[in-house]
Amino acid sequence: MSTPSAQTKSTTAFLAQATIAFGISFAALILGIAYLPLDIWQRGFLLMAMLFLVSSTFTLAKVIRDQHESSKVTHRIDEARMEKLMAEHDPFKIN
Repeated sequence: MSTPSAQTKSTTAFLAQATIAFGISFAALILGIAYLPLDIWQRGFLLMAMLFLVSSTFTLAKVIRDQHESSKVTHRIDEARMEKLMAEHDPFKIN
């Protein structure tokens, strides 16, 4: 009676592309900060801001993923309850 939910999974090529893009952009930003004509404290500020941005991006992605997964679990529990009620219901039974 239940329909299996399609599990979306990233391909290896997509994972590789995302990893390579992240690595290149991270390295380019580090090189850009290193070669800017700035004082050391200005470079330090930019480096700290970049590291904070990267870490908060990973945190945001994890929170969004966790919320999505919890909503899927809740939906499955609700679906299972409804299926149980429908299976137990007898329309011809007189109370």
